Amino acid sequence: MSNFFKDNDDLAFYYDKGIDWAPLVEVTEYGYRTEGGFKAEGEAMAFYREVAEMVGDLAANDIATRAAAIDREEVRLQHGEVVAGPAMAAIFERIRAMDLHRLCLPRELGGLNAPLLTYFVNIELIARADVSVMAHHSFHGGMALAMLAYSLSEGSTSFDPERARILRTRFADEIDEVARGDAWGSMDITEPNAGSDMAALRAVAEQDASGRWFVSGQKIFITSGHGKYHFVIARTESAPSAGAPGASDDPLAGLGGLSMFLVKAYEDRPDGTRHRYVTIDRVEEKLGQHGSVTASLLFERAPAELIGQRGEGFKCMLLLMNNARLGVGFESIGLCEAAYRMAKAYAEERRSMGKPVARHEMIADYLDEMRTDIQGLRALAMYGAFHEEMSQKLRFLDKVGEGIARPEETERIQRHLPMHVASSRRVTPLLKYLAAEKAVEMARRAMQIHGGAGYTRDYGAEKLLRDAMVMPIYEGTSQIQALMAMKDQLLALVRRPHAFLARLARARWQRTSARDPLARRVAGIELLALRSLQHLAARTAVDKLRSLPDQLRGNSGGSSSLRRALGGWNPKRDFARAMLHAERVTRILADEAICDVLLEQARKFPERRELLERYLERAELRCHALHREITTTGDRILQNLAASDAPRPERKSDSDATPSNPSTTRRARDAALAAAE
Repeated sequence: MSNFFKDNDDLAFYYDKGIDWAPLVEVTEYGYRTEGGFKAEGEAMAFYREVAEMVGDLAANDIATRAAAIDREEVRLQHGEVVAGPAMAAIFERIRAMDLHRLCLPRELGGLNAPLLTYFVNIELIARADVSVMAHHSFHGGMALAMLAYSLSEGSTSFDPERARILRTRFADEIDEVARGDAWGSMDITEPNAGSDMAALRAVAEQDASGRWFVSGQKIFITSGHGKYHFVIARTESAPSAGAPGASDDPLAGLGGLSMFLVKAYEDRPDGTRHRYVTIDRVEEKLGQHGSVTASLLFERAPAELIGQRGEGFKCMLLLMNNARLGVGFESIGLCEAAYRMAKAYAEERRSMGKPVARHEMIADYLDEMRTDIQGLRALAMYGAFHEEMSQKLRFLDKVGEGIARPEETERIQRHLPMHVASSRRVTPLLKYLAAEKAVEMARRAMQIHGGAGYTRDYGAEKLLRDAMVMPIYEGTSQIQALMAMKDQLLALVRRPHAFLARLARARWQRTSARDPLARRVAGIELLALRSLQHLAARTAVDKLRSLPDQLRGNSGGSSSLRRALGGWNPKRDFARAMLHAERVTRILADEAICDVLLEQARKFPERRELLERYLERAELRCHALHREITTTGDRILQNLAASDAPRPERKSDSDATPSNPSTTRRARDAALAAAE
């Protein structure tokens, strides 16, 4: 029998060597003091590997064998309820019997207390078999963990510090129902005309005279929206309309009026009937992922429970967003692995011009690139997941550590926590961006390698491409990820210019002086990333100075006037150049991050040097090309946009026109470049 864990040496590397499991196991087991928990790293690791092998078997022999049937059967809306096909239903009965929904829950809540990293590995394994199964599975145990996380955040969970266990938590009954597999949930954010722009959300939550909350509005594109428990973002405070007094140009304006609610969508009565508080309007007919429900929902004064404080909805959403985006990263890697394996198997079997297709030079190059990119993405995913989980669990211990964490552990937590937080924040948008884009690219390539057969349904290549197309869209589009990554890097440069210059100098030195030739090459990619950011910062400052009135550009208004003008940044206008190149910057940053992780692996494990060499062979060329695009293109697009956005002035005669002042423009450019240097 096949097994999707056992047949993957690169994935096994992280269980054997690539992950520093010791601190993760220790923090998961509260210093090995949990009741009924593991007392040593070795015991825990044996269990984690057993789970991975069990899920690898499930994915290969139960899910992958039913993937085509799931795609054909789809899901349907019948009498107001969603009905899944027989193949999908059979898989979730199997998952329920294996208690997989309990994997990461604490033992005192009926869980197995495994690290979240083991769940992320499961995501890759299941997604390799069928991503629609994985998408739905994530809204079972994942929603139970979300309930616990929100209760922890708002302080409605209490602990016994001596025994290091939860005594009670707000959503204990709901968590138990989900863990049993009797219910699941969803995250309801998107509305018509309000996708990535959360400030435009219009669903409302209102209180009655008794203080009870009710949610009204429509939510669309809700994955697993036929579930029982819904985390809903709704407006509790009104936002000023555009152009009204108090309205802002800030794209985040209005987010402070959003709150988070838990809404129970229905109640099953003793007589077997179901009363719905939330109506399923429709189930979307999608290009791919046919086993996963995407629903449109109508809330008409649905009873709701406020989570946290009113106005904290955006904050509550961010609490889980990193996990969701990391999850899509692992899901995309699973699909990439499926595309690579399918393409490789077909190319080795199919003969053309006297030899297997895999022996043709172009196809061999395709397959080598796919394999290399998957290994690089997996390295980034494991790194990001490790640091995100460590940051979450250390935050928890830091918050309630008295009696759980010893004094020396508390000191260590406070010392290491910022590093874990920064590492996770840095790589999460990079992983989500690159893995999602590569899923589409590799699925497309797998279909091409199959030739005409790939365009039929016989081999499954076209299904992979259909399933992959949504990866760059959900849980934050690729463009949103790129803007986040670019914004974080530019803000760090502006806020800590000396640290940026020190990093630039260090990269220059490493590029020429590091003893390890691979370290020199990795530093070269870091240098391209830093120079790209430096260029964008300088050009942004130049563009800002050019936009000022002539008297301020010439500084005739005095230095204080110039400072005030430069302080009035408009994110929609002044960062146009950086936003234009955000995806290019993100691709360089992703290659830089992957090379950093692979270099660290190569230093510890010599057998990983070959992988880093393969990755650098392609990344160096990519990054040089991207850097050149960033530093030499964009003016024409920005000029066209500025011209179309500018108000039309009254027509003037030629004699009234004001000539440009080249010396003023040069002074502005020189000042900005000097500041950036």
